[in-house]
Amino acid sequence: MFTGIVEGIGSLSEVKGTGGGYRVRIQTPLSSQMKIGDSLAVNGVCLTVVKAGGDDVEMDVSPQTGRVTTLGTVAAGTVVNLERSLRAGARIGGHFVQGHVDATGTVETLKPQGDSHWLAVRYPLSLARYIVQKGSIAVDGISLTVADLDSVRFSVQIIPFTWEHTNLRRLEAGSAVNLESDILGKYVVHAIDAQQVERGGASR
Repeated sequence: MFTGIVEGIGSLSEVKGTGGGYRVRIQTPLSSQMKIGDSLAVNGVCLTVVKAGGDDVEMDVSPQTGRVTTLGTVAAGTVVNLERSLRAGARIGGHFVQGHVDATGTVETLKPQGDSHWLAVRYPLSLARYIVQKGSIAVDGISLTVADLDSVRFSVQIIPFTWEHTNLRRLEAGSAVNLESDILGKYVVHAIDAQQVERGGASR
């Protein structure tokens, strides 16, 4: 479990195939605070550390994860957002993020407004039920608030601190981003669906 508050950015120093999936090596100061078996969110994708030492951590990316997230297209030199897993009793500055990406979206526009920036992302229809105005969404692992919303896109405003301390400033129109909708919203939708199914069965 994560919070969507990025702790730092890292640089992919190596991407190596491993028979269907691949292993990534990331340069990050967080490596000295991590050990084998720890969870690390990489652009919002929960991965398991298999090697840590010096300035690097290594993690395996399964074929399935590569297919459904942007990690399937990363190359050496890519800058990624990083967050270690949440500790029990710690403050939650963002929202509950599982690191289980729902889908990828596409950046439509990225425009400055004063010191801040507006980011508009086109999302797949499968996520429409789980995105609400003023609700939370994780974009490449960053907890953000939906400021504007229609049937195909949502917009968020990026404050200067987030802009400077994440990889968002490296995005451009057409960039793919990982999206994870709020887990609380998913449970609400699931409960409503289950209730409707029960009512339908009872009316037969």
